This record gives sequence, structure tokens and C-alpha cells, in this order.
Amino acid sequence: MTTVEPPEHVLQTFGLTGSAPIELGDPWQGGWRVGEVVLSIVPDHARAAWSAGVREDLYVEGARVARPVRGTDGRYVVSGWRADTYLAGHPEPRHDEVVSLANRLHELTEKWERPRFLLQQPAPPITDVDVFSAADRGAWDDNPLRAARAAGMDMPTSPDGVTSLETIGTLATLRKRIDVPSQLVHGDLFGTVLFAGAAAPGLTDIVPYWRPASWAAAVVVVDALAWGDADAELVQRWSDLPEWGQMMLRATMFRLGVHAFHPRSTAEALPGLQRVVDIVRLLV
Repeated sequence: MTTVEPPEHVLQTFGLTGSAPIELGDPWQGGWRVGEVVLSIVPDHARAAWSAGVREDLYVEGARVARPVRGTDGRYVVSGWRADTYLAGHPEPRHDEVVSLANRLHELTEKWERPRFLLQQPAPPITDVDVFSAADRGAWDDNPLRAARAAGMDMPTSPDGVTSLETIGTLATLRKRIDVPSQLVHGDLFGTVLFAGAAAPGLTDIVPYWRPASWAAAVVVVDALAWGDADAELVQRWSDLPEWGQMMLRATMFRLGVHAFHPRSTAEALPGLQRVVDIVRLLV
């Protein structure tokens, strides 16, 4: 993916003209550090502004939180860019700590209202946000492909994409009715938590979904098993969370859906997910 350096007028609006931007890479989702601020392209304006607003005064016990930096005109997002305070650290395989942070965070977000943009159905022109939304809906809908088809998404033709859809169909038959309330959760903690030695884990963003808190923890575990070299015992260590087997099942379907429909998915990512599928089948 081509990197885009923050344009001069964005730097000026955020008051960041004293230092040259330094590219940070994956931990900051392709962001650029300018002094003690990170500039990042936003995938969706409404979500970026929402995340900035809730992080402005958010306090999570045992965590550092990246605070939004407003432009000189008060905006959170300027020409598709957002600004946040820089947090030292990198993603590390400290998976239990990430799940623990998820649980502490979601005790706070339980009382948050559902943003209106989470009610919107995926629709053309298809963006990354639409792909994730369709995959999320498919993990819960009676018809796992309903949202993707309604949005006009192309069905995958690659061998790994076809396998992903077939696996989703198989896993869908294992779903059972659950009785766990949905709330505002952060659905991408695996990719947005940074560690720096003994410092508290750093939270760079909040990616909102309206699902049970235990589902968000399950997404962390699925990601850790698929791509973070986590040991299989990680699943059992958090098995006391509500409806854990069904949450792991739906989290796995969600990630398979993203893999099937995301245009930047690669075949190399599927074996890790297949490992998770084998574990989840035994769990449910």
C-alpha cells in the first residue's frame, strides 16, 4: 500500500510545522510522527471523530491512552487526517494483558450510547469499513452473506477466499442462541495496543462495534492465535467470560469474513485462521 505523507496544510492546521514527519508503520496504522504527535489517515470521518471525542477524557486503569490533538480551528479531522499524542511502544505477544485491558475498558464503555453510524448498512462504494461491517453482521445474521450481497460485494474467487466462505458456512451451523447484552466495544484491540517495557499498555484508538464485551475479548484471542503465535491455552485462560465458546465462534466467523472480502487479504493469512477454526470446533 502506497504511503502518503501528511500535506503541508494539514501540518499547519494541527500546528505541526516545526519538525519533519517520520513514518511509523504498522503500530500506528501507517501514521507519521511529528514531534510528540502522530498524524494518521482516517478510514472513516465519523468513526475517527467519535474515537477522538471519547478518548479526550477517557481514563482506563492501568493503561495509557492516546489523546486527540485538535486543529487550530477545533476540528478532530482535517482533510482526512487525524492527530493524536504519541505513545512509546510496539505490539508485543503479551496477549493476556491485552484481554485484561479489554475487560477493564469495556466495564467503562458499557454505559456508552450506540453511535448512529453503527446502524448503517454496508453500501457502495465499498470501503474498508464496509468490509468489516459486513463481516461482523455475517457472524450474527441467520444468513452470513446477507450484508455482503446486499451491498453488492463481489464474492471471492481465490482459493483461500472460497475456502473462507465455505468455512463460515460450516461454522454458522454451530451457532446457538445466546443471552448476552450488546454494548459499545473496541473490536480491534490486538492491533491498537502498544507495550514499552514495564510501562502500562498504550491504547492508540477505539474501533467501535455494538457487540457483547466477551466477543471483543474473543476477537483478541482469535487474532493472537491466528497471527500472534499465542499458545492454545490462551483460550482456556479466559473461558469464564460469558458465552465464551459462542463468542469465539462468532469472532472466528468475523475474521474469516474479513479475509474473504477484503481486497488486500493474502493467502498467507488463512492458515492461522484455520488453526483457530480447529480449536473452536472442539470448544463448541
